[in-house]
Amino acid sequence: MWSPKLRSILSRIPFLKSDQSGFYTGLKTLLCPGLIASLAIAVVVAIVQQSGSLQPLELRIFDLLVRLQPENKPDPRLLVVTITEADLKNQGWPLSDQVLAETLARLQQYKPVVIGIDVYRDLPQPPGMEKLATQLQAENIIAITNLGVSPIPPPPNIPPERIGFNDVPVDPDGVIRRQLLFASTEEETLFSFSLQLALFYLQTKGIQPENYSSNPNYMHLGYQVFVPLKTWSGGYAKIDDQGYQLLLNYRSPQIAKTVSIGEVLAGNLNPSLVQDKIVLIGATAPSLKDSFFTPYSAAALNEAMMPGVFVHAQMTSHLISVALNNFGINQSLKFWHSPQLFWFLPRWLEPIWILGWALVAGRITWRIRHPIKQAIVLSSGLLILFGIGYGLFVFKGWFPLIAPALAFVLTSISIIAYKQVYFLSHDPLTGLPNRGGFLNYIEKEINFKTRQKTFCGILFLNIDRFKVINDSLGHQAGDQLLINLVQRLRTCVRTRDMIARLSADEFAILIEHLRQPQNAIWVAERIQQALIVPFDLQGQEVFRTISIGIALNDSTDTTAEALLRNANTAMYQARSQGTGSYQVFEHKMSVDGKQHLQLETDLRRALERQEFVLHYQPLVSLKTGKLIGLEALIRWQHPQKDLLFPDDFMSIAKETGLIIPMGQWVIKEACHQLKRLQDQFGNSLDLIMGVNLSSRQFSQPDLVEQIQEIILASGINPQNLRLEISESVVMKEVDETITLLQQLKALNVRLSIDDFGTGFSSLSSLNRFPVDTLKIDRSFISQMETDGEGENLVVVQTIITLAHVLKLAVIAEGVETLKQVEQLRLLGCEFAQGFYFLRPVSADLAIAFIESDPCW
Repeated sequence: MWSPKLRSILSRIPFLKSDQSGFYTGLKTLLCPGLIASLAIAVVVAIVQQSGSLQPLELRIFDLLVRLQPENKPDPRLLVVTITEADLKNQGWPLSDQVLAETLARLQQYKPVVIGIDVYRDLPQPPGMEKLATQLQAENIIAITNLGVSPIPPPPNIPPERIGFNDVPVDPDGVIRRQLLFASTEEETLFSFSLQLALFYLQTKGIQPENYSSNPNYMHLGYQVFVPLKTWSGGYAKIDDQGYQLLLNYRSPQIAKTVSIGEVLAGNLNPSLVQDKIVLIGATAPSLKDSFFTPYSAAALNEAMMPGVFVHAQMTSHLISVALNNFGINQSLKFWHSPQLFWFLPRWLEPIWILGWALVAGRITWRIRHPIKQAIVLSSGLLILFGIGYGLFVFKGWFPLIAPALAFVLTSISIIAYKQVYFLSHDPLTGLPNRGGFLNYIEKEINFKTRQKTFCGILFLNIDRFKVINDSLGHQAGDQLLINLVQRLRTCVRTRDMIARLSADEFAILIEHLRQPQNAIWVAERIQQALIVPFDLQGQEVFRTISIGIALNDSTDTTAEALLRNANTAMYQARSQGTGSYQVFEHKMSVDGKQHLQLETDLRRALERQEFVLHYQPLVSLKTGKLIGLEALIRWQHPQKDLLFPDDFMSIAKETGLIIPMGQWVIKEACHQLKRLQDQFGNSLDLIMGVNLSSRQFSQPDLVEQIQEIILASGINPQNLRLEISESVVMKEVDETITLLQQLKALNVRLSIDDFGTGFSSLSSLNRFPVDTLKIDRSFISQMETDGEGENLVVVQTIITLAHVLKLAVIAEGVETLKQVEQLRLLGCEFAQGFYFLRPVSADLAIAFIESDPCW
């Protein structure tokens, strides 16, 4: 990821040196892409947030949080006397002074604490002017005025301390979320309608407003210091914060109990609703259009707007609740709906709040690779963010949520996109360059070395028997081995040298600035030495060796691909000499490597072009001398090399895994050929078809299903199919093998252990295998005549005796002489096959041979 010069410089900085994990911890902390992306995106989002672009979304979230709060009961300290459509119909509009006076008189009978009239009365509305003037002289009456563009004065002859303005700040989206407490003119400071009501009520509780001792510009009322709202408070970014504003804490959609003016005038009023209460009188009739949008509006289906008198009631309730530090109702509700004023992050802390979530996103997304897990984490992170925001909001903390959410999402997306690009050239597990990235770097390095007239070297490393770790301890242990191996490799090379992971168990090292070829060999020896110490995997010590191929760019026309290929060829040469060795590339190796590669390519094409054929070798009953079956043997009809035998291509087939589709084809073709023979000869000849199963086939989880499908598709009698498994295969995992053999036996096929005598069988295991025959390996049969001391003959006799004790039949393979036939008959061997009877032949020749009805 970093250039060699940069890595070399960084290696000299103490806190950036490699730790036990082999990575530059300090460097990753300071400069890793996750951190860089988090910082950059946090800065951009913070700038966008402070520009006001995110304010509309933040306000939408505020409204949602208001609606999600547990609802409280109506404030029992308040009563709203409404002017409804029915009242307008009965009394007309505007209400006459007499109606308003009678309403005030009836309310005063029940001794309210204060009455607020949210009805303009700057002009008389006869009749009843004198009666209304008398009622307005009561000390507990608060009237309204308007300070807007077209001011509306209060009723005449009312002192200023009983007048409040009803001007309300409205947010750019038309929603009321704030209240204005004070407004100053050149002559005086005016109080809002809701503040006047609250102050009058609080006076009865012995509470008076004071200047805050620490800041005289702040009002101290009861239990709370009222800190005015700033233009950037909470989710706000750009609002007009003139005057003394507060963020309104809405209590619930239904703020107070209500009665209509008609009910008051009719005397249908419970005195307890009025006594010692704050009473507000105002219009709620929709036709008067005295309504406003509130945070509840988005969820309202029928009434999207709140009448102004209810908005004033919300403000009044908020002020007295804050001052008294309670709701005047069930105190247990305080936990769920605190009456405190809203509090906000300091402006300098908001970018840190945004950065924190960007860093969390960068950290988590960088560590997680799977796309589904990334999506889950992204969703969970947003849920946690909004959960925290809601929890803070319950306790009156309003923090920006859209900005950190945007930073979280953008950082996650940028990291995911970066990783997609990054891992095109790097290995996800180790963080090393992959083959593509390694080759690109080698090409640049070769060009540079050519100009400098120096050379470099490549070490191609293959972990010997790495698959054993995955199969025995699991892939997690295999991954840990790879990570630990990379740590050790880093200790064996210089900081400037590049290590790459080419495939599951293959690594490569680019050694730069080689002064002499011997230096590359020293590095290989150092690596071998480092692997003497065992690896600790899941508490178990594991020893591993590495086969290493070394190639040097000792010619000017060497390309990156050629250099890596040469190192790979040398590695295969080293592995053929035994595990844990190394080999320097020589040009003669490339010829063998090219032939190996060409053969692999031809083999893959052979499967596609169906170039394989089956030859058949007779199986003879030694008791009757008659042919009783055939064994199917694969051959390759190569377009250039004529007929190839298994020894010419089987090792490559096993190495590449092509043995599996080849084996499937052999079983299928043999069964169809058996069916053709059964159809041709009918019941006159009951032939058995033998087919070998390779170790790779035998380990397939769906082997039984494959064979069952082939039997059904070909239509043969399964008892005429004999599956042969080598002794070394069945003895690897005895219990699993027995289970699989039992499943195969359930298909009614015959089972045989092939190459018997060459493995590591034990009597205790052999008698548990559900097999029908033992097939003696040809190495014993071929030496029965030439064995001077008769040891092989005794071995053959022992195997036959053992098989008969276990009630198994015996097949001798590789029979080439009449004497061997006679010896096997004397020993009681049931069946034989070999060149003595017939070499493997094509299907046509096999049919002709069967028709000749030979007998031995």
